Amino acid sequence: MLSILTIGSDAGCPAGEIARIAAQKLGFEYVGTHRLEALLREEFGQDVVLPAKAWAPAVESVLSRLAVEHHLVACFAGCEQLFPRLALVTRIQLRASDNRRIGNLMIERRLDRGAAKAALRELDAGARALRKQRFGRATAPDGLQDAILNTTHMAPEQLASCAVAVVEAKGAPELLSQQAEAHLRFQSRLQLASHGITANGKAMLPGRAKLFGHPSEETFANLLDFYRVAWDYEPRSFPLQWDKEGKVLEAFTPDFYLPEFDLYVELTTMKQALVTRKNRKVKMLKAIYPQVNIQIFYQKDYQDLIGKYAQPHPD
Repeated sequence: MLSILTIGSDAGCPAGEIARIAAQKLGFEYVGTHRLEALLREEFGQDVVLPAKAWAPAVESVLSRLAVEHHLVACFAGCEQLFPRLALVTRIQLRASDNRRIGNLMIERRLDRGAAKAALRELDAGARALRKQRFGRATAPDGLQDAILNTTHMAPEQLASCAVAVVEAKGAPELLSQQAEAHLRFQSRLQLASHGITANGKAMLPGRAKLFGHPSEETFANLLDFYRVAWDYEPRSFPLQWDKEGKVLEAFTPDFYLPEFDLYVELTTMKQALVTRKNRKVKMLKAIYPQVNIQIFYQKDYQDLIGKYAQPHPD
């Protein structure tokens, strides 16, 4: 069982308080908005700006890493829509009447009723817009939640006990296995690479200190790492043309070298004019260095490769 409990809520529900109490009762680690932001900075850098479409894979990446060592209670905007294909994530959604939510905002923000009502409309609209940006739809899919709790007439302590009961009803939680974590983070990194986003610091995969010239190269490196294929990035340049004094006028640097196969790999996923230029250089390289093995992957080849091998799923 994947030991992540997500607690999502309508605006104006005391989700954070309920989630913290549930985490204490379960002995799980609480991950709220501030903790999540710190994890994202740790993994992707202090100045990273995540595009809306990259938010979910980025968060799934950091939560997967944590779930190997800790059971988690996640409570922040959009948490209920993470890991959509993993049925063993426990998902709880908090609801309340509009009157109760308005009353909560009046107390929390010290507003009169009219101002709290306006604030609630703004919060609801903002939540719908955020979901639309991150997940492509303004509301969570029907049937995603394991339980929906009405907070209108129950205290946070009672609601936290209900959440604990839901988790325990699904069986004893187990930490995420290393194999499952590798699958999840690999998929996340593939998606992030398409946005030009790489990890840094201790969360990096080995060799990821190098800077790639194109997101497709980062994706390809992730694929090689996952299948434990050793690689070097742009390790050598091959002179192709010289002047009369022997000075190199033109050279070609393949993207990757796979030492186990003694094979150079060049990725060509760009516009046709650049493809033609690369084809000419590869042809010259083969003529001048016939002993060098090189494979060029065109856009369709690259897409077929990723589609075939980049679909692992956790057990």
